[in-house]
Amino acid sequence: MNDSEEQVSKTRRKREMQARQDVGEALVALSEARLAQLELPERLLDAVLQAKRINQFEALRRQLQYVGRLMREVDVVAIEAQLKAWKGPSRQAAATLHLLERWRERLLASDSALVELALAYPGSDLTQVRALVQDARRERALNAAPASFRALFLELKSIVPEERDT
Repeated sequence: MNDSEEQVSKTRRKREMQARQDVGEALVALSEARLAQLELPERLLDAVLQAKRINQFEALRRQLQYVGRLMREVDVVAIEAQLKAWKGPSRQAAATLHLLERWRERLLASDSALVELALAYPGSDLTQVRALVQDARRERALNAAPASFRALFLELKSIVPEERDT
């Protein structure tokens, strides 16, 4: 090896190998439809699909190491970027669910929240919401099954648009 060539330490090589194996594990966790979207090389795709079928711990560990070795031949950065992009919408969905839960709690706590909802989302038909709020309050008072409580959430979901990152 020439002095001008940068020597990579064994520790660094091991970290890189583990990072590739971690990406391989993330691939194994994906559905087959998502795997098809990644357009992986055939050998890597076969190895990932094989790993999905393995139940034995040690055999799975060896297969994941093999997947990690095959990951040397592909652009890991592109795969990681796509995996990160697929995780993004789940944060948006979580934000939307939290918003809907806050609206539901506000509606159950105060009658003025219905006016606020009407102002925030003009054009919404709030007669169903009003009825569901009354039913949900009655359910809470009687310690009954939360059918209207859940229905109120679904109704709010049809009124409140999904949160988007801007």
